[in-house]
Amino acid sequence: MCLIFLAINSHESFSWELNALSDLGIILGKTMYFFNFGLIIGGILCLFFASGLYLVFENNKLGRISSFFFILACFFLIAIGLFPENVRPIHYTVSVGFFLFLPVSLFLIFFSFYFDGKISLALFTVLIAVIVAIPWILYFSTDFFKAVAIPEIISGLAASIWIIILGLKMIFDPIKIAR
Repeated sequence: MCLIFLAINSHESFSWELNALSDLGIILGKTMYFFNFGLIIGGILCLFFASGLYLVFENNKLGRISSFFFILACFFLIAIGLFPENVRPIHYTVSVGFFLFLPVSLFLIFFSFYFDGKISLALFTVLIAVIVAIPWILYFSTDFFKAVAIPEIISGLAASIWIIILGLKMIFDPIKIAR
């Protein structure tokens, strides 16, 4: 996420009301590199997190399936960086894939935690899933957001917070999260 913010700050004419974040991926120079490499690196790091999540759901079939959906979202995130906005229609397809599989995987992970009796993790995950999904519902059903950049950043930040907090729990309290 830091490289995405560097890309935003490196492009003076970026507008939250007019642009998509992906517009940054085709601006020649450091903006393009910050954005595209940020997505690729972020997606790879998410894959490492997802592999740990898969292990957390060792004995939970729904958890394994939900982890797989999250892994697909990670691959789509990497693909957004590999196929910038000017690589059409691939960029559009992988962007839609990411922003579709991300909330779906989070809702499935919520049910996985819930049915495993991990209520606090389930509630935290469903809260994040709602925060990830609502901007897209508003974007497609109203004119609340004029450009796609705001739903993109809200979804990305919420998912990043979830990954960081859950990742820290997996590192520092792995027995409690695995129970």
